[in-house]
Amino acid sequence: MGGRRGRLIRVEERKDAVILIDEAKQSGARLFVACDALDITYRTYRRWKGGNIYDRRKGAPKHVANKLSDAERQSIVDTACNEEFRSMTPHEIVPTLAERGTYIGSERTFYRVLKSKNLLHHRSNCAPSQKKSKPPELVATGPGQVLSWDITYLRTFVAGIFLYAYLVVDIYSRKIVGWEISDIESEVVSSRLFARMGRDMDLRNAHVHSDRGNPMKGGSILAKLYELGVIPSFSRPRVSDDNPFSESLFKTVKYHRTYPRRFDTIEHARDWFAGFIDWYNTEHLHSGIGYVTPEARHAGKADKIFAKRNKTYALAYEQHPERWSRKPKNWSIPSAVYLNPSDETKKMNTKRKAA
Repeated sequence: MGGRRGRLIRVEERKDAVILIDEAKQSGARLFVACDALDITYRTYRRWKGGNIYDRRKGAPKHVANKLSDAERQSIVDTACNEEFRSMTPHEIVPTLAERGTYIGSERTFYRVLKSKNLLHHRSNCAPSQKKSKPPELVATGPGQVLSWDITYLRTFVAGIFLYAYLVVDIYSRKIVGWEISDIESEVVSSRLFARMGRDMDLRNAHVHSDRGNPMKGGSILAKLYELGVIPSFSRPRVSDDNPFSESLFKTVKYHRTYPRRFDTIEHARDWFAGFIDWYNTEHLHSGIGYVTPEARHAGKADKIFAKRNKTYALAYEQHPERWSRKPKNWSIPSAVYLNPSDETKKMNTKRKAA
């Protein structure tokens, strides 16, 4: 056993070493001397003595005390494939067996064994659930590049009767660039809205994001978008966070102090929205774009406004620096706006804010 330090000692030799050292101890030898004679440390002996004698390196064969035997694993496979249980999941099989006084393994054990046998497949008549991938990251560095749109219900004074507001917002400037009020929710109205927008602005190569409703994915609206050269993208089903700009706009609409909550007629709704959109685009200081109006950001005037603010702050700091606990705020906003940013983009933005 001499000269073993620096290389791996086999498990059988470790067991023999523990026996020899114990025998030497019983004969009166000191443990440190016995360990040194076998060229191992006292600490190593204590570890082996405690039963920790197996190779713990990654990929090495492991001794698992609670490992199922081959017969037990086969019993799980046979049970899961039995006529009675073949259409049930392990979460149904295990408690059913427990009610009969039988326990073969946990739900996780069932899943693990079935997976090793390539038997972990959909076990029901319903369609298997599908993982919906996140929509692609869209970035706007100027107006007209990425638009977001959606439809919201408008209450009337008749229960169950609604009007519908179609709103299209440019995510770069937050400007409402298209809108329609209708008494129906239809792809025909959507097509008419984008046809009108196509006459007023260049939509070629613009990305237009929406949810997956029929007015957004119907044949006629998709045909109109492709005719205009628009690139459509869609949110995942029932994931409102995939379309945050439209959701935020709807909140601003319905929490505005003049919002009537219910509309008498479609003309009433159109009149109110005309006034709201004029206020929103030209007067509303939007927090997401540095408290300038969407119209100013859309027209490229935001940088001049920020420069005036920064000049004012610098002068105030110069006159009374003792009143400032830190340097004056630098009025600016990022030049790029992201819709459904990737994890890498989120990390980058977090680092930028921290700096």
